[in-house]
Amino acid sequence: MNPLGNVLVTGGAGGLGAAVVAAVSRAGGKPYVLDLKPPPDGVPAVAVDLSDTRAAQAAAAELVEHAGGVDAVVTAAGIDVPGRLADVSTEDWERVVQVDLLAPAAVIRACLPSLVERRGHVVTVASTLGLRALSDATAYCAAKFGMVGFTRALAAELAGQVGVTLLVPGGMRTNFFDGRTEQYKPGPDASLNAPENVAAAVMFALSQPAGCAVRELVVAPDMEPSYP
Repeated sequence: MNPLGNVLVTGGAGGLGAAVVAAVSRAGGKPYVLDLKPPPDGVPAVAVDLSDTRAAQAAAAELVEHAGGVDAVVTAAGIDVPGRLADVSTEDWERVVQVDLLAPAAVIRACLPSLVERRGHVVTVASTLGLRALSDATAYCAAKFGMVGFTRALAAELAGQVGVTLLVPGGMRTNFFDGRTEQYKPGPDASLNAPENVAAAVMFALSQPAGCAVRELVVAPDMEPSYP
């Protein structure tokens, strides 16, 4: 019997999401992905722009039906457009909040009946910048601070029904920083974590038995400058 079951992962085509998909597969679970791009290795997926929260919710419902139910959700998708508030377009600013905060709520909402029925798990992904604010990151901090509050409230709401874990990762070696100007890219000596290390923390949270939840996890390089 597979203890993990079906795991829906947003952003599962790359970065942390892809690392979670690989870890779920290695552990004998069945990953399902919501992303703009197709995931590798034929993983079942629905292509969706997560900034469209109605589409995100519908796509999640489609995957739940296709899978015959889900046992866990990991909201690993995330974007950022750094810059001063006056310099970031309204469209870019709002897209960051839509993808990083509103879409996870929409996806979880679509999965809730199945998660409650199966006594499942939710792992949301915030950031160390959901605990510490920086200049030139108003959209990202707004979304990630919001994710911290959302997840803590969700854990209280679903206590005794669904395990809810808030994951707070530091910077990772992924394509998250691609396309930025040099001033917003990590330097060559930046302390960044491998996404596989963070995915291992996700798996630890998902491995807890019904009735036991790892409420919050901060996972960062030991020299992470943005925490605490």
